[in-house]
Amino acid sequence: MRQKRTQIRDHRAESALFFRRALVSFIGIVVLVGVLLTNLYHIQVSQHADYQTRSNDNRIKIVPVAPNRGLIYDRSGVLLAENRPIYALEITTEKVSDLEDTFARLQSLMGITDEEFENFKKERRRSRRFKSVSIRNQLSEQQVALFSVNQHKFPGVEVKAYLKRHYPYGDSLTHVLGYVAKINDRDLQRLEREEKINNYKATRDIGKLGIEKYYEDLLHGTSGYQEVEVNSRGRIIRTLKYVPPIPGKDIKLNIDIELQLYVKELLTERKLDPDTGEEAVTYKRGSVVVLDPRDSAVLAMVSSPSYDPNLFVHGISSKKYSELLNNINRPLVNRATLGIYPPASTVKPLISVAALTEGVITTRTTRNDPGWWKIPNSNSRPFRDWLRWGHGKVNLGKAIEESVDTFFYQVAYDLGIDRLSSWMTKFGYGEYTGIDIYEESKANMPTREWKQARFRQPWYQGDTIPVGIGQGYWTSTPLQIAKATTVLVNNGIVRPPHLLKNIIDDENETPAVFDEYPPITGVEQKYWDVAKEGMHRVLYGTRGTARRAFYGTPYQAGGKSGSAQVFGLAKDQKYNAEELEEHLRDHALFTAFAPFEAPEIVVSMVLENAGGGSSNGGPVARKIFDHVLLKPKQPEPEKQSQLAEVNQ
Repeated sequence: MRQKRTQIRDHRAESALFFRRALVSFIGIVVLVGVLLTNLYHIQVSQHADYQTRSNDNRIKIVPVAPNRGLIYDRSGVLLAENRPIYALEITTEKVSDLEDTFARLQSLMGITDEEFENFKKERRRSRRFKSVSIRNQLSEQQVALFSVNQHKFPGVEVKAYLKRHYPYGDSLTHVLGYVAKINDRDLQRLEREEKINNYKATRDIGKLGIEKYYEDLLHGTSGYQEVEVNSRGRIIRTLKYVPPIPGKDIKLNIDIELQLYVKELLTERKLDPDTGEEAVTYKRGSVVVLDPRDSAVLAMVSSPSYDPNLFVHGISSKKYSELLNNINRPLVNRATLGIYPPASTVKPLISVAALTEGVITTRTTRNDPGWWKIPNSNSRPFRDWLRWGHGKVNLGKAIEESVDTFFYQVAYDLGIDRLSSWMTKFGYGEYTGIDIYEESKANMPTREWKQARFRQPWYQGDTIPVGIGQGYWTSTPLQIAKATTVLVNNGIVRPPHLLKNIIDDENETPAVFDEYPPITGVEQKYWDVAKEGMHRVLYGTRGTARRAFYGTPYQAGGKSGSAQVFGLAKDQKYNAEELEEHLRDHALFTAFAPFEAPEIVVSMVLENAGGGSSNGGPVARKIFDHVLLKPKQPEPEKQSQLAEVNQ
């Protein structure tokens, strides 16, 4: 009996324990359900607006739309850079099941190359799967037709149309206009730094050189956007809102394309092969700059040889780029702004102004020239004149007219390098000219500090002497020579040469404004006149070094030639241009202005390894002056439009 009661008591205890545990579990479940319901209420009611916004962000995307790039015209309204429709073959990898097989079949049908496929794969790694990537950027009409017929065999591959930059004058304007090309990682980093990246999210190309790069902000425009609904994979379902892009502004340059083509032709040699009868075309190495001294507008700027910028727009091949890069004639270099040459005797009129103002010489100073000059009270070697037997009795006018080296050796010695470099810096040597393209060198106006930093050596008196005739450590660019000549013509007024003329907004044209630099002050007018009169005698004096080139002109002009040595001569060594290898001959320099009394045009040039400036640069300058000042018949409007076709 006792055992039975014990069993009943244990059973009751176990039942009570079970019910207590069940109650605790039930209460826990109720609490958890309560917490869950509370959270659901909080999410669905209290934070409904916040989560609805997040949901919309997941299904509504902003797709940027690229603007049309602004056009570029010459001063007369001739189109220099346009946007042409092109067709590109593109692949959306999301829609392609077997990329290698697709490529193999495209290779067979369209002739897609391994290089194109490799470039495609590089670009694909930077893009999202649902975005199409170009495998060939420029399809001919025949290729478009061929693929269209076979498109059903290539899911995920399609032909798309775009506007692409085109330069109708090809290599005639490359070093002025530059070109646009595909945006690369370096461009993206720069745009990120400049906080412009958002404006380029839909843009494929960007200005790389020249005007295209310098005025990128004007030409590019402002991106628009589409507000679109996308699915979970990011594909567009429908467009909800469209804000159109703002096209880039058109611009008009000071360049006269007809003059540009004429100058380019002067640096072109055409010969018929007597055996084949075919015309062989070669290009002289050098550059010519034509300025309007009244406002420093750049009317022509030719660097020869050049290259076709359209090659870069569509993506130049590695082989073609290597050919350009390794070309001994350096077509990639803009010789007008990056070519580095001694200014030679072209600077003698400028040094005359400095020497007269500093009181080193007067307008009546006369010296004897035996054909050599030595540093006073020294045992240094003599510095020779270009005329071995000398010029006899020489005053300043004759020194400029006949380009007497010994006269300017003494002037340089008396001025010293400090005053000499200070004065020539005022004319723009050793400084950027202010031209509105980025590809420019300062070249070098030597100073004591420069030599110490460059060679860890002090400046010696003998270093100053060749600087007096534009040689030694002194280097310059053709554009610097043109600018300095313009400063002389304008009696010390300093303006930056500029390519931009007007900015076109709709139908309105706003003239470009450029700041003037501080003028050269403290120079008497008669000193400017003496220097310019000496340049007049160079072209028309009885002993003028360029008198043959300018004989019989119906206008009057002033100019100065120069010959920059490429290598040095040993003592008593004679220079024979006919026997010397072409690449070792002197560079021919020439700078001139006309008409003399009221100049409208300045021409400056460097012709590499051409020999004397008077015999080679003078005739080229004469032809340019005749072409501009004697008003040859201008092409009719319909013929102007054909100029591009002829020079493509």
